[in-house]
Order: sequence, then structure tokens, then C-alpha cells
Amino acid sequence: MMIASGPRPRLKVLIADDHTLVAEGLAKLLENDFDVVGTVDNGADLVSAAQRYYPDLALIDVSMPELTGVEAARKLTEIVPHCKVICVTMHSNPEFVREAFRAGASGYVLKRSAGAELLEAIRQVLNGNAYVSPLLTKDVLSILLQPKTPALTARQREILRFVAQGLSAKEIANRLNISVKTAHFHKTSIMEKLNLHTTAELTKYALEHGIAS
Repeated sequence: MMIASGPRPRLKVLIADDHTLVAEGLAKLLENDFDVVGTVDNGADLVSAAQRYYPDLALIDVSMPELTGVEAARKLTEIVPHCKVICVTMHSNPEFVREAFRAGASGYVLKRSAGAELLEAIRQVLNGNAYVSPLLTKDVLSILLQPKTPALTARQREILRFVAQGLSAKEIANRLNISVKTAHFHKTSIMEKLNLHTTAELTKYALEHGIAS
């Protein structure tokens, strides 16, 4: 006698986008096939929601307040290692794609893509593959073949984000509860590691690599 196993539980999806209409549109697109456990509008809330729901899939915008999508993806994949991440964004800069994949993303889809492409990206990623919008593939390949820039530590990335936001060493020190001298030390270390020489160059680097919010 065969015993019915019942329906398989639906995969849990978490959506992060600071534009409410976009987040609601993504949720509507997926609601028939997935359990959309929440939508949030900033990176910090995404990390909190991940700790609460343990999603199987997260759709994340790259540019969000509080914490960028790239930084949030990095923290999310540390909290929920099994969670697959797809960045859904308007940013077509190949550097953003490289940083997203370094942070643990498995897919990168442009917002101007059709809904069918996002569904295909989800299918590919859930099957263990990587996906990048075809519009970006050629440029991304050239970027990925370039020598990697030195990896920054989590604290260095945090310092760099604050520098790019225009905070002074004293303000950074107050935010992180460290001394001004330590804040200066971190900034200098970042410059040496990246071979950059001015605050303007640091800010440009942060913007190009999805580190600045």
C-alpha cells in the first residue's frame, strides 16, 4: 500500500527593495509558486528578516539604505548558508556584478528584464547554477577575467562605506566606538591595500563596487 507523502513545502522567498512598487511587483510575480515570507526596504531589515525566516531564496536590490545590497547579501549568506541570492537591480556596471558574486550572490538580473527572465534566473540558481542577464554577459566576462583587487576585511568595508558617505574620522570613530586614531589607521590601510591616494578615489571605488549606500 502506498502512503501519500502530501504536497512539498513551498520554498521561502525574502524580497528587499527600497521601492515599494518594485517589491510588491516581485512578490506578485512569485506568489503562485513560492511562499513570500516578507518584503523589506533596506539592507539592515533584510538581515534581521533573514534571521527570523531563514529563507531559501532572497531577491535583493543593490542600492538600498542602511546597508547596501552587496553588504546585506554577504551577511545573509553567513546567517543562512543555504539561501540562494539573486540581485535584481538597475545597475549594469560589471563591477557591481563581480562584487555581488563575491558577496555570495548566484544571480544578477537587471530590472529592465522581463518577468520571464527573472523566473528563469530563479530556476537556474535553485538548480545550482549561476545566472547573469544576457545584456551583461560579455562585459561581466571581461571584468571577471581581470586580476582581482585585494579583498577588504568586514571592518575595512564598513570604514570605507562611512568614508564614501562623507563622514569624518571622528564621526566614524563615534559610530564604531573606536578611537579617532584607529579610524585613521583603517582608512590608511584601505588606501594602501587598494593603491588609492585620496578620499575622492576611495569614494569612487566604493560607488563602483557597491559598497557605498
